[in-house]
Amino acid sequence: MNEPAKEQSRILIAGGGVAGLEAMLAVSDLCGGSARVTLADPEPDFLYKPLMVEEPFALGPAERFALAPLAAEKGAEFKLTALRAVRPAEHEAELSDGSTVPYDFLIVCAGGRFVDAVQGATTFPSRRGPFDADTLLDSAKSVGDRIAFIVPGGTTWALPLYELALMTEARARERGLETSIAVITPETAPLAIFGSVPSDQVAELLRGRGIEFIGESTVREVSDDGIRLTPGDRMLEPARAIALPGIEGPSVPGLPDDERGFIPVDQHSRVKGAEDVYAAGDGTNFPIKQGGLASQQADAAAEHIAARLGARGGAEPFKPVLRGKLLTGAESVHLRADVAGGKGEGKAAADCLWWPPHKISARYLAPLLSHGEGPGELEPPRRSLDVEVALPQEWHEEPMALDPHRFPEAD
Repeated sequence: MNEPAKEQSRILIAGGGVAGLEAMLAVSDLCGGSARVTLADPEPDFLYKPLMVEEPFALGPAERFALAPLAAEKGAEFKLTALRAVRPAEHEAELSDGSTVPYDFLIVCAGGRFVDAVQGATTFPSRRGPFDADTLLDSAKSVGDRIAFIVPGGTTWALPLYELALMTEARARERGLETSIAVITPETAPLAIFGSVPSDQVAELLRGRGIEFIGESTVREVSDDGIRLTPGDRMLEPARAIALPGIEGPSVPGLPDDERGFIPVDQHSRVKGAEDVYAAGDGTNFPIKQGGLASQQADAAAEHIAARLGARGGAEPFKPVLRGKLLTGAESVHLRADVAGGKGEGKAAADCLWWPPHKISARYLAPLLSHGEGPGELEPPRRSLDVEVALPQEWHEEPMALDPHRFPEAD
C-alpha cells in the first residue's frame, strides 16, 4: 500500500531584494519538495542596486530582473504585494493587497528604508533618481569647483560613497577640470570596517587621486555659508554636496524591533520572540548593511528551516564575512584582509577573491545572475578593489558593538 504524501510546509518570503531572492533560491535547493514557497514583493523586478553608482556617469542603468519568472523557475509563487503585518501566534501574514497568507515559516526580507540624512545635500540613491556627474561638475564652478561626498552618521553602508568620489574625480580628469573633492565621514579611516590593511590601500588611492579625507566628522548641514561639522562646530568652505541616505528599519507591525525599527535576529536569523519567523538583510539589527551579508543571513535562515524539515546536514550559523568591490574607473587591484579574530593583516593580489566576481557575493544568487544576462562582465572592465574581512560570530549578543565606522577589534 502506498504511503500518503507528506504535506508540504508553507514558506513565505517577504521581500524580493538580495536577501529575499537568496532565501528563495536556498530554500528551493535545500528543502526541495518538502516546501511550498511564496515570494512577495511590491515591485515586479529585482534591482541590482550596487551598480546604481554607475548611473550618474551614463554607464547604463542598473540591471533589473523580473521576479515572477525567477520564482516560477524554482517552483515558487510570486505575489506582487508587500508585507503589512504579522500575527506570529496565528502564523499569518497580512499583505498590502488585503489578503492574509498562512505560513509554517516566514522569512522577512523587507529591507531598510532610505531617508535623507544631510540637510542641504543631494541624497544618492533616492527616489528622485540619480544626479548627473557632468551637471554636478559644472555646477561646482559656482562654489570654487569644490565637491563634498558625505557619509552620514548612524547606520549606512559607506562603500558606494567612495565609488562616487573616485569616479567623479576620474570624470573631472577626463574633462580637464581642476576640481577639489573631499570625503567627509564619521569613519576613523577610509572604509575602516574592512580593517587596517585594506583601509590603508584605500587611503593611498584617495591620496593618489587628490581626494581629501576628512574623518571622524559628522555633517550637520550644508548651506550657502559652508558645511557645518561636528564635533567642534567647525565650518568648511561651501561646496556641492552628495550624501548617502540614512537607513531606518521596516518596523513591521506584529514583530519586535529596536528603537530604530530594525528586527532583532540571532545567529540563525531567527526573529527573537516570534516563533517560526526569520529575517535577513538590511531590515535586521545587524549594523552593517550590505548585500553580501544579507545573502549570508538568508542562507543561515534557509539552512535552519531545512534542518527542521529533516534535510541532511546541519544548520550553520551566520558567520559574517564582508566582501566588497570598489569601482574606481581604471585598472584592477584586489585586496583581502582577515583582520578580526587574529587572522593576520591581509594581502593584495591581482586575482579576484571570489567567483563569480560580481558586486554581490552570494552563494546562490551570484551564479544565477552570471549564467543569465548578469550585471556586467565576469572580469570587470573598470578598476575594482576587493576586500574580505571575517567578523566576530558573537555580534548577535551585542550587535551595535560592531561599529561600521571603526576598525574591527581582533580577538
